[in-house]
Amino acid sequence: MSTLTLDKVHSSLDFQIKHMMVSKAKGEFTDFDVDFNGDLDNLTSANIKVTISVKSIDTGNEDRDGHLRSGDFFEADQYPNMVFQSKSIAKKDDGEYDVTGDFTIKGVTKEETFTVEYNGKSKSPLDGSTVAGFDVSGKVNREAYGMTYNAAMETGGFLLGKDVKFEGNFEFVVAE
Repeated sequence: MSTLTLDKVHSSLDFQIKHMMVSKAKGEFTDFDVDFNGDLDNLTSANIKVTISVKSIDTGNEDRDGHLRSGDFFEADQYPNMVFQSKSIAKKDDGEYDVTGDFTIKGVTKEETFTVEYNGKSKSPLDGSTVAGFDVSGKVNREAYGMTYNAAMETGGFLLGKDVKFEGNFEFVVAE
């Protein structure tokens, strides 16, 4: 068993969504935590919980961020966190896993699967600590979580796509 502590300085959680049918709007969540309980040598038995503060959304545009926190999207005052709780982890390939779990957004829980790449462990030259790294990717349909706000485009299609792509890069300090 290993105890992993998220190194928030060396971790990130980004997202993107199709915008106006021709580009992508991108952003990040700046406040999140990952609880990992398990053995790095047997990741299929690990238990993972990710908690994301939706108020920490940052797209580089304060007006858009405010709209995303509103009832049209996250309703952040009533539902301050998104939470993913793993239920199963299946090894796909060397270092690559499918992590399936319950994802709760805006009070709605759906089963989702994310791809996780385990990048291994390393010894920090700065303080001698052991670190481990993971890359995570996946997508969810925002409308399945009650975030149906949209606007029709004059040229056809809609202002926003349904699928939100997530990409996370997480570094942990390992205590064994």
